[in-house]
Amino acid sequence: MKKISPAAYLALRDAIPAIVWNKRPFETFLRTALRDHSELLAGLNFTDTKRAVADGLVERLIADEHKYRDVTLLLMREISRLKRFPNLEQIKDPEDRKLRIAEAEAAVGLLSYIIKDYEADLAEAEKQIAAIQARAAQAAALRRFNDDLESVKSKFIELQKETDVHRRGYAFESLLADVFLLYDLEPRLAYTIPLEQIDGSFTFDTDDYIIEARWRSAPADRGDGDIFASKVRRKGKNAVGLFISVNGFTEPFKEAYRESTPFVAMDGADLYAVLDNRVRLDDLIRLRNDTQMRRGLATCPQAKL
Repeated sequence: MKKISPAAYLALRDAIPAIVWNKRPFETFLRTALRDHSELLAGLNFTDTKRAVADGLVERLIADEHKYRDVTLLLMREISRLKRFPNLEQIKDPEDRKLRIAEAEAAVGLLSYIIKDYEADLAEAEKQIAAIQARAAQAAALRRFNDDLESVKSKFIELQKETDVHRRGYAFESLLADVFLLYDLEPRLAYTIPLEQIDGSFTFDTDDYIIEARWRSAPADRGDGDIFASKVRRKGKNAVGLFISVNGFTEPFKEAYRESTPFVAMDGADLYAVLDNRVRLDDLIRLRNDTQMRRGLATCPQAKL
């Protein structure tokens, strides 16, 4: 990786003050262009001449070239790509305006010519910056996801204090929709069709799932499973169900659905593990799909919590 030539630094030094006429827009341009490296501008006196500010900045870039080489090249490229100079166009005197724009075009043209020698380096610098930005965006998205998941977990814990079964049931359905939304499962809230109530639905791996959400004091029994299985089967041969019973399932329920089932099942411990970020919801559903749908509930291995 070659050093930046003295001619390139000189061209940058000349171009920076040439592209903007007034001091306020000049400062705004530099602070915006170097917003990720504001330390380069710290202490520079923007009430001084633009040339003096440009000299101070370029001297800092030269002194720490090992640190700011990519920053310098990207600043050169940004300036070299300028086609218009809005602040110069506002100069009232026609002759002065024409002269200043011509000076800016000449300075930018020279910088554009010089920067061609660094195209390979610029491509690598942009690639590294894009990778850094992608990692930062991914980390930020993960932090938001974890924060949102923690918020839903707190609601789940708080719901355990609710003594009204109906209020808790409605709140539970809404809470599940929030969880599915976090995992981009396109949740739809509860709806009613003739003769049956659906607690919600979502899409996963191109399949549409209908939901049975139970938060009662007793585990779901065989009859509950039969009713839900009928709902799922009425949706068609490709329909899938998810039965969530916070307080689990009775042995007769498990025995009845020992063989292949039209739905997968989760209990409160499974759900809490998801909310506690110990297992991903999509991984858990996929695991249960691969086991319960083929071998039945009784032989389904527990999620690895």
